[in-house]
Amino acid sequence: MSKTKARSILYRLIESGQLIHKALLVPLLERGLEPGDDAVLFMLHDTLGASEEALAEEIGIPFEALMPRLERLMERDLISRQAIGADLSPGLALTERGERIREVLAAAWTELEEALAGDLSHKERKKLRKQLGRFVELLRI
Repeated sequence: MSKTKARSILYRLIESGQLIHKALLVPLLERGLEPGDDAVLFMLHDTLGASEEALAEEIGIPFEALMPRLERLMERDLISRQAIGADLSPGLALTERGERIREVLAAAWTELEEALAGDLSHKERKKLRKQLGRFVELLRI
C-alpha cells in the first residue's frame, strides 16, 4: 500500500514551507512591511553600498519591480542613498531605523529556526541543510 499524499515527504515540505512563510510574515506585517522587504534589508546589511542594479540581481527580481519597493523603504526611513567608500560611489545603505528593524527580523528568523531545529545536533542540522540545498538545485531550472 502506498503512502497517502498527506504522508509523503513532498507534501510535508510544502506544508512546512507554507507555515514557515506565514510565521516569518508576522514580524514584517507588524512593522508595516511587505513580503520581500526583508530581503532588501538583509542584503543591504551584508552589502553596504549596493547599487540598485546589483541589489535587484542579488534578490532575483527585475530592476523595474525593485524601484517602487526602494522608494517606499526610503519614504519609511529604512534605507537611504549614500556616497560609499573612498571613491564616494553612489549606493544604498540601511538607516539606523532600518538596521534596528533588520535586527528584529533576524532575531525572529533565528528564533523560528531554533524552535524548529533545536532538537537536532549540529551534524544533523548540517546534513538537513545540505539535503535541502540539493533539493533546491535539482528543482532549479
